[in-house]
Amino acid sequence: MHRPDDLRDLLGIPYTEEQIEAITAPLDPGVIVAGAGSGKTAVMAARVVWLVGTGAVGPAEVLGLTFTNKAAGELRERVAAGLARLSGDAGPFDPEAYPSDDAEDEGEPVIATYHAYADALIKEHGLRLGLEPSARLLADANRYTLAARAVRHAEGPFDFLRGSVANLARKVIDLDAELAEHVVEPDRLRGWTAAFTARAESEGLREGGRAPRGYADYWRIARVALERAELLGLVEDYRALKRHGDFVDFGDQMALGTRLAEQVPQVGQIEREKYRVVLLDEYQDTSVAQRRMLAGLFGGGHAVTAVGDPCQSIYGWRGASPSNIDLFPEHFPRRSGAPAAQYALSENRRSGSRLLAFANERSGGLRELHSAVRELRASADKQGRGRAEAAFLETQPEELAWLGERIQGLYDQVRGDWSAIAVLVRAGNQIPDIYAELHGRGVPVEVVGLSGLLHLPEIADLVAVLDVLDDPTANASLVRLLTGPRWRIGPRDLALLGRRARDLVRDPGEERRAGLDEAVLGADPTDVVSLADALADPGGQLPFSQAALARFERCAVEIRRLRRSLAEPVVDVLHRILQETGLEVEIAASSAAYRQRCAETVGAFLAVAGGFTDLEGESSVTAFRAFLKAAAAHERGLDVDLPPAEQKTVKILTMHKAKGLEWEVVALPHQNAAPVRTDKYTANAGKLPHELRGDGDWLPELGPEPNTAAAKRFDLLMREHAGYEDQRVEYVALTRAKSLLLVSGHGWGKTQRKPREANETLAELRERLLADIEFGRVETWAAPPEEGAANPLREAQAEAEWPAPPDSAARAARLGAAAAVRGLMRLPEQARPADEPIEDPRQRRVVEGWDTDLDALLEELRRAQEVRREVRMPASLSATRLLEYVRDRDAFAERLFRPMPRPPVPQARRGTEFHAWVEDRFGQLSLFDEAELDLFGDEDVRPDPAFGEDLDELKASFLRTEYAERPPLRVEAPFQLVLGGRIVRGRIDAVYRLDPERPFGRRRTKHPLDYEVVDWKTGHGHGADPLQLAIYRLAWAELAGVPIERVSAAFLYVRTGEVARPRSLPGRAALEKILRAAP
Repeated sequence: MHRPDDLRDLLGIPYTEEQIEAITAPLDPGVIVAGAGSGKTAVMAARVVWLVGTGAVGPAEVLGLTFTNKAAGELRERVAAGLARLSGDAGPFDPEAYPSDDAEDEGEPVIATYHAYADALIKEHGLRLGLEPSARLLADANRYTLAARAVRHAEGPFDFLRGSVANLARKVIDLDAELAEHVVEPDRLRGWTAAFTARAESEGLREGGRAPRGYADYWRIARVALERAELLGLVEDYRALKRHGDFVDFGDQMALGTRLAEQVPQVGQIEREKYRVVLLDEYQDTSVAQRRMLAGLFGGGHAVTAVGDPCQSIYGWRGASPSNIDLFPEHFPRRSGAPAAQYALSENRRSGSRLLAFANERSGGLRELHSAVRELRASADKQGRGRAEAAFLETQPEELAWLGERIQGLYDQVRGDWSAIAVLVRAGNQIPDIYAELHGRGVPVEVVGLSGLLHLPEIADLVAVLDVLDDPTANASLVRLLTGPRWRIGPRDLALLGRRARDLVRDPGEERRAGLDEAVLGADPTDVVSLADALADPGGQLPFSQAALARFERCAVEIRRLRRSLAEPVVDVLHRILQETGLEVEIAASSAAYRQRCAETVGAFLAVAGGFTDLEGESSVTAFRAFLKAAAAHERGLDVDLPPAEQKTVKILTMHKAKGLEWEVVALPHQNAAPVRTDKYTANAGKLPHELRGDGDWLPELGPEPNTAAAKRFDLLMREHAGYEDQRVEYVALTRAKSLLLVSGHGWGKTQRKPREANETLAELRERLLADIEFGRVETWAAPPEEGAANPLREAQAEAEWPAPPDSAARAARLGAAAAVRGLMRLPEQARPADEPIEDPRQRRVVEGWDTDLDALLEELRRAQEVRREVRMPASLSATRLLEYVRDRDAFAERLFRPMPRPPVPQARRGTEFHAWVEDRFGQLSLFDEAELDLFGDEDVRPDPAFGEDLDELKASFLRTEYAERPPLRVEAPFQLVLGGRIVRGRIDAVYRLDPERPFGRRRTKHPLDYEVVDWKTGHGHGADPLQLAIYRLAWAELAGVPIERVSAAFLYVRTGEVARPRSLPGRAALEKILRAAP
């Protein structure tokens, strides 16, 4: 390969001149600023093919890093496909053909996530810094388990820190992550706090001193700084728990990787010799720690190519720094010292030219801020294409009706493919009304992401019950339940309940009361007064209604009963809530549409809960609640994916979640003017002061003299900074649509007293549409209300019944059905309604015809039921049951439909005894549950009455195997995995840590291996199902946080000592495909 045209011909892609310039760039540092839809992944893959094809590097000398496993997989597939064509492989590339770990290593690029690479770096070189390479990755959800533990065990006292365990756990996670992402040691933060609060301390802030004139804002900020200092102590406790448990999280990986890169020069030398070319994907989302690690390893003129778009840097809240890509030329200079080269990709092959022109207009301010960004231009086939529609309605319900009707009318335009349409919102609390509108119109709809799901009413009710069970002061959640359709407590009784709660915390002793008041100073009153206590003890002095007292008693009994299950896994607690509260029955008795909706949403939520496990493989409600609070607070995208819907559906998701995706039609509702929200370190103890951040020069400064004038100036600068963040999110949303963009807003919401205006995006779109009728049309535009006009929605709700009555038709139907059931239950067993004689022969013949038809229908139904029964799949399955399902779906369904106790299996006891012996041998505490004993591959076991002799033979055989003298990392390791929309749980017999330089029991492999999962087979058979190992391999890879290619899997047939390592075990995508294709 010598010419760019050779590359075009080889890959069959008509690369633009911009793309060719980036693809064929010399082996020097360079940054590619790739606009939305400009084909950055294709360019990265083509650059690898070009460099390998021209002989500049070998395949194994290429390192590619990105953020998610999905992105890494896509890049890996594209690179592999290109290299296969380069090598002349005649067969088409199959992305689902997983190469065997046993294949000879012919050299191929290493493509992984940033965190996986840092983890591998620590495992290989950590001992150079005295770091044990055995540390386990703490999954995102499990951080909340450990943080909640640190908060619960904190000794205090705290003068400034307030909040529930779940809220404080979230703050601990936030501050710990900020410290790690900016590589700031706790003592440095303490020093800053001491200097900043010195004046406050000297003037008696702790003793309630008054702020000097002009320094009231400084007093407020100083209180936040002192709260942060107390929070820092909890962060150190959390870090001590991580060290004690030999855990690291993603932030730790980056901080440790930075230390290795900056303090041990030999590591960088080794990595540069190993990888002559480095590709960095989505570089605009890297943190300061990631940038420092990469610069330490591959700086000094190494061939590093970063690809990204500062206009799409929307994850600043989780450590991303847009300045990284702007300053790449300075951070990664050439060997001569000159700044790195810059390239640009500006041709968008996704959207029509008119849509891009509007996106360019709206992003002008961002291009001024980021000078390397070019305007987007459409490809030749997209010129003159792309339409938009704008609408501004008087009220929110009218906007929702317009949106629903418009989407419903798009069915023919998208050729019946509802998945070609997406609705993007700024905040998750906008989702429920949109979801209800579309669902009510019969449009298949799906909420994407946990943060959006939490706002749906049925899920919010479930979470409210969890809150009340776990936190007696969760008053807002209890009020939600008490005023809901089940308990229907009115305002008078609710006010009396609040009065009773206040009475319960009062104490007649003035001195003691003053002490208590001081102890809770600054706390939210709802965190002190407990409505749950008043519910359990309403007393006899207040004039509650009799109906309310009866409901209070039933509700309190229910809460006490449910609290007994708090020690169980979260998913089990949720199932108990569904059963105990009657919500499960209520859903089953609802209309078909609502029942289907709840089956989807509640099932998705249970899948999230089922996948949430703590450090011991179990889960706690407290940690799960902290996890949910983080998802709600960061509704811009906590990385929790829900099981995908099998049907084609309209997607509703936040704009943050939409990054990297595309649809034919995109709707942007609720485009109303709103104040810019800021998340400042001056008001949030979980944020790091800008002076300590690695990108602090790019952020607003408070200044050396933090008086009120400086604080106000800082607030203005922060609002401007947050405005740029909002523009980036908007840019992402505007560049998702291929052909049609729907933008709408409304003047009056449900509660506000002043009308809203259209925001700048909607207002500018209206002006553009009025000027260019070929671009689209303004569907409707409500006139502004008169000065002082009242909200018509509030006027309509001036008088309303509270609690709101249930749907009258549904209530009447339920009451009628209940009365009929009670009437039949009162009849004697022998009593049956008698048939009335029919005298008229013609009527008798008609009725006899009915009987004949009914008998025929019943017979047809009976035959149909004999052939096939619809059986609901359980939300969770053991790995064993899942394999039963794959092998024989009909037999599996029959066992679900008519469960029968299984006869005792003598071999199960032998297997249990053998597992216990292995655990004892390696000194590990037995966690084995006989009910989970896996007998796959052992179906042909021969009954052997000589139980003891047989067990001794098994032990002797094991001692002759390669595993006898090698202690496992884990034995009976529990896991829960969401696979194909179902929770799969099980236990892995043994997990071994492998040395990549000295592969255990096998030859060298294509990929370095970190772990091997092993399943003992104690029967006589050798036909174990490899899918079992595939599930175990995937589960451990995700538990350990490593790419699946770095995990091997084996069956050990103990009797013969044979070790079977199946080739080409499927990964997640292939497993889910197998499950869908099961007979």
